[in-house]
Amino acid sequence: MIIRTLHHFTASTRRFGALALSVVLCALALAPSSAQAWWNGDWAYRKAITLDPVAAGVTGEVGTVPVLVRLHEGVFRFADAAPEGADLRFVAGDDKTPLKFHIERYDEVFNLAFVWVQVPVTAGKPTPIWLYYGNPKTTGESDSRATYDADQMLVYHFSERGQPAIDASGNGNSATVPFASVDSGLIGGAARIGQTALALPLELSAALAQRPATTWSMWVKPATAESDGVVYSQREGEASLRIALARGVPYVAITGNAGEAWRIDGVAATTPDRWTHLAVVSGPNNKVTLYVDGKPVGSADARVVQMKTAAVLGGEDAATLAATFSGEIDELQVSRTERSAAWLQLAASNQGTEDKLVGFAGDEAKSTFSTGYVGIIMHSVTLDGWVIIGVLIVMMFISFAVMAAKGSQISAVAKANAAFLELFRLSRGDFLALHHKLDGDSQEIPREQRLLSRKAPLMQMFRTGVEELRDRLHGEARGGMRNGVISSQSIEAIRAAIDSKMIREVQSLNKRMVLLTIAISGGPFIGLLGTVVGVMITFAAVAQAGDVNVNAIAPGIAAALAATVAGLFVAIPALFGYNYLLIRIKEINAEMQVFVDAFITRMAENYNSPDGLHALANDR
Repeated sequence: MIIRTLHHFTASTRRFGALALSVVLCALALAPSSAQAWWNGDWAYRKAITLDPVAAGVTGEVGTVPVLVRLHEGVFRFADAAPEGADLRFVAGDDKTPLKFHIERYDEVFNLAFVWVQVPVTAGKPTPIWLYYGNPKTTGESDSRATYDADQMLVYHFSERGQPAIDASGNGNSATVPFASVDSGLIGGAARIGQTALALPLELSAALAQRPATTWSMWVKPATAESDGVVYSQREGEASLRIALARGVPYVAITGNAGEAWRIDGVAATTPDRWTHLAVVSGPNNKVTLYVDGKPVGSADARVVQMKTAAVLGGEDAATLAATFSGEIDELQVSRTERSAAWLQLAASNQGTEDKLVGFAGDEAKSTFSTGYVGIIMHSVTLDGWVIIGVLIVMMFISFAVMAAKGSQISAVAKANAAFLELFRLSRGDFLALHHKLDGDSQEIPREQRLLSRKAPLMQMFRTGVEELRDRLHGEARGGMRNGVISSQSIEAIRAAIDSKMIREVQSLNKRMVLLTIAISGGPFIGLLGTVVGVMITFAAVAQAGDVNVNAIAPGIAAALAATVAGLFVAIPALFGYNYLLIRIKEINAEMQVFVDAFITRMAENYNSPDGLHALANDR
């Protein structure tokens, strides 16, 4: 009964250990992984950008459009980006697909940047994209031609200073003469029209003449209220097109080859202190629509003649270039297609001063040792702190080595005890037979089990008990035998010898466990010592510098607390390991005590007859 209980006790312990290990492994398997992938590990920072067409008032399908992203110091950390924005990269919401873009202006003095990004915008729901930066080793990938589709024939940003306007669409329709400019336009720079108009290249007219549909769009800000003037015009014979202002009210006037005329008037007048978006769409179905600030204000069943003469910006006469408009013009775009109302709505909302399309989230830093909080703390640790941390690291390695060695020893002891107990149970109290089988070369027991059993502490206790029993049988002259039966005093003496052996085996199991108690109790105090010293040094440095602020104190305090954290890193694993090992040692100790009772009981039952006693006594 005692042996069966002992086996149940050992088996239950093994099952509990296996269950605990399974729970730990499951917890590790279910641990959350990285929440977000990183497009490219060479970039240190990124920012989430959301394009919300609903917030911008866009109601229809837009498709892929060039979106203006304004960067300023309130939403972007210019100090962490490469010069001239060479490391700027835009990636789609899947964090895998790079988006084409180009930089109109990147001003590191005033921390302003205007970037155009080609984005597929989905109607009715936000479109997320990523802005990556923080890679000083890369080169710029700004590509204005790839930012626009094939139908975009001309784009003037007017950000050139004292130079002819460059066609950002990549079609080569750049101006040939410089224009008067202002730096504080709506989007970067702007063209200032006063005395001289700006002639557009003939190549633009030739390209537009090949398609039946055209879209003109621009931003205008008149110099005076209720001003008159032609913003954009083109004339060939009787045919003409004029986009102009009459007492500040936008209108478009169209004349056909036969002199037929159409006029579409706006509703409200423009003001000198406000930019107004004007757009005219001439469709293939002979319908012309005037848009003001992205909203259609009028249309007519008219047809704009495809003229091959040069168009004029800010006047009517291509020969004299006399200006009839006084004010500023920005972001002139001409397309050889019929842009949708949603397209123009998005452009007016996104490019204006109250951009409701683009929203910015906070910056995210790539988690590395040098850029993360741990790296910052480690860089702030002083020499005394490193000395303390070094001592704690040595203690940690010692405690880990002790836990590994003791864990291996205890597992081996438990396995050997289990093998011996199986043989002890099968012997049914025949100590002589079991002794011969274990110490000899008996073939009845497998060699592996015999060798394993010899390493068991229970085997050493069994051998001690058998040897003590033999000594008593051969010491009859000393009174160890009375009436042919072992006396109770001899039984107690044998028990004492076995107990003595058990104590030595337990001492072997407890050897070096004191090192774990030192790590548990001493680690936090050593770490606290490092923290106190670090705080003292930090405050002494602040007092010497005479500068009291959070930025001066925080790194030193954080570094000082690192010593306490290191102490806890030593103590906590050692505490868990010590408790686990202590429980295992107590289990083995209990197993030994049960074995002592079983051995003495079987000895009293099976060796109380003269035949049994003399059989063992003659076994030498």
